[in-house]
Amino acid sequence: MSASKPNLDGLLIFEQPFARVPYENYRKVFRTAQKNIERELGAIQTASNDLAKNAQSSCQEDPQGVIRSLENMIDRVEGLKRKLSDLQTTAGSPTLDVMRERCKHLATIEGIQNSKDSEYARWVDIRLDRWIVDWVLRHGRVQTARHIAQEKGIEALVDIDLFMDIRRIEEALGKHSCSEALLWCGENKNALRKFKSTLEFDLRLQEYIELARDRRTTDAIAYSRKHLIPWQESHLMQIQQASALLAFPPTTTCNPYKRLYDPNRWSNLIQSFRLAIFSLNTLPSEPLLHLALYGGLSSLKLPTCYDQDMRNHDCPVCDPWLGKLAEEVPFSHHVNSTIVCRLSGTIMHEDNPPMAFPNGYVYSREALEDMSAQNDGKVRCPRTHEECDVSKLKKVFIS
Repeated sequence: MSASKPNLDGLLIFEQPFARVPYENYRKVFRTAQKNIERELGAIQTASNDLAKNAQSSCQEDPQGVIRSLENMIDRVEGLKRKLSDLQTTAGSPTLDVMRERCKHLATIEGIQNSKDSEYARWVDIRLDRWIVDWVLRHGRVQTARHIAQEKGIEALVDIDLFMDIRRIEEALGKHSCSEALLWCGENKNALRKFKSTLEFDLRLQEYIELARDRRTTDAIAYSRKHLIPWQESHLMQIQQASALLAFPPTTTCNPYKRLYDPNRWSNLIQSFRLAIFSLNTLPSEPLLHLALYGGLSSLKLPTCYDQDMRNHDCPVCDPWLGKLAEEVPFSHHVNSTIVCRLSGTIMHEDNPPMAFPNGYVYSREALEDMSAQNDGKVRCPRTHEECDVSKLKKVFIS
């Protein structure tokens, strides 16, 4: 492999959700079509079997009834055909187009042989635009994200529709309504069961708590029997505690029940829903832009980056804003150190060796020679402001 060829594994490490989101969307289309087919064809099969059993007598006694039965079956088949056609037009084909565009985008990088190619630069720019849109969407700026996507021509490469659904459901939860989230749980029941998610139970429990808060005891008992009791194998203790909640008013100071009445549970539900939908689509909980920055910052982060006297203006970690983000990543591990000149930001090596002032501070020879050329052979340490003749500098050897 050529040294200048892009590292394919490294470039694609964040691209799983990029391909997974449209795949999950098309799975939903497939499941919806499957349910429609099973329901309609099942009814037709039943009617057909009944008609076959009574064919001899029905034809003789009520030939018009047989004709009506056949027409009903034909109508159901035609209705099924319309439903499937509409589903394919409104959701199936657009999702397939998105999958095709994304596969084409990923295939582009596989054919690039040199990281200096203009095609590679374009691919990296598009990836950065996608990450920026992802960051904007996660902060609820849907219109801004849509504008960026349209301007850059990457509508098929970003997940605006997904985050619009997330925002819609989170807004409903923010208004203390579980209906939208429960509907989503119903649509993704099998996947949530596979992830062992308790989101649906948590939503049902919260609806029960709200009935208890309003002191609608009869409704709360009926709700518990219908929606909580089916979960008793895995959540028996919580159901028992919730049953006792009816004996405590919302103003109770008893901690177990005071926590159940806590309004902050709605914020926890929003976080649980977001984690569930992210897990379903293999989306990371952090913005992709942050994850990419973490990788770069962790390779540059040194203890000196947080020393006010040692900061370098060319170092991203020394930047106050990026440095704040870098606090969450570990320090870099270097088997061989790289020494960077504080004056010029260039790496010091055998052709540009480090030179030491009498006070011990070290800078690159090229930077000090440029300084002395502009200052009549004098150089000044930017830290201590000590000035000396360039001949007083001593070469430092790196071992």
